[in-house]
Amino acid sequence: MLFSGIHFNFSFSDTVLREGYKRSGIAVFQEYKNQVYLDLAAKVTKYSWLIVYLTAASPVMDGSFFQDKDLGRDVLKNYASVRCSEIGYWNQFVPILSYDSLNTYVDSIEEYVQKGCLREAAELYYPVRLKPTGDNSLDNLRKNGVNHIELRTLDLNPLALAGVQKEDLQFLHVLILYLISLPSCEFDSYEQIMAIKNEKRAAQYEERDIWIENGWNRAIPVRDAALDVLFAMERFCEEMEKPELMEAIYFQEKKVLCQEERYAVKIKQQFKKDYVKNGLKLAEKYTKEIMQKERGV
Repeated sequence: MLFSGIHFNFSFSDTVLREGYKRSGIAVFQEYKNQVYLDLAAKVTKYSWLIVYLTAASPVMDGSFFQDKDLGRDVLKNYASVRCSEIGYWNQFVPILSYDSLNTYVDSIEEYVQKGCLREAAELYYPVRLKPTGDNSLDNLRKNGVNHIELRTLDLNPLALAGVQKEDLQFLHVLILYLISLPSCEFDSYEQIMAIKNEKRAAQYEERDIWIENGWNRAIPVRDAALDVLFAMERFCEEMEKPELMEAIYFQEKKVLCQEERYAVKIKQQFKKDYVKNGLKLAEKYTKEIMQKERGV
């Protein structure tokens, strides 16, 4: 559960997208669709720190993560999500991608492969990826266009039988609807570097250490930054007359207002001793529960 994560795939129906396409002035539907997902990918990456802060669930490590000889030694550092932290799944460089068009986006990834920075496109460890239908290759993406986006910032949550809480998936849905409603954002190289820095900061355990950059030489405490976004999402739901979406936001606000509600805090208490042993016990328990459900017991 330390380095395993949940990949959340999201797409709009073509019926919904065609309504926007009619007003877009873009000649080809797939080009409009590509632009929608490029814009959404940039926005979600910019706010990936929020997702990590609210869902981080890997605060404990086994010593073998650093040295094989330390197998079985519990390690607690200042991380709520080791996976999304500075020592987690990242490339040795911060990729700068082009969101101007699908062709320039693919070109920017291919350039890293050609330079030898990546052996293949699949080695691009990034919060959000654009995905085509069928074969997951850059050639297919360029030829057939974007079908959906993939969010890669969710830890595998040991507190949930399925590895992820239903409320967190509902929240991601609402967050995406909110972000797509915002004007297109500038996402140049500086903004992209800042987004990755913010995500790594949000993966820390101690909230007092987390400051979110929101411009040149400007940063605010993560709790304030998170509440700003959550309150804005509430207003969005009110304006859309969708009160049923509020519960997903309230669920996240509880984590911000009460630190004990954060998954990392709960998991640290449960697994801070005998991390591997207790993790295996929990895995066995969940396996039995799933098998019983499948048998209808």
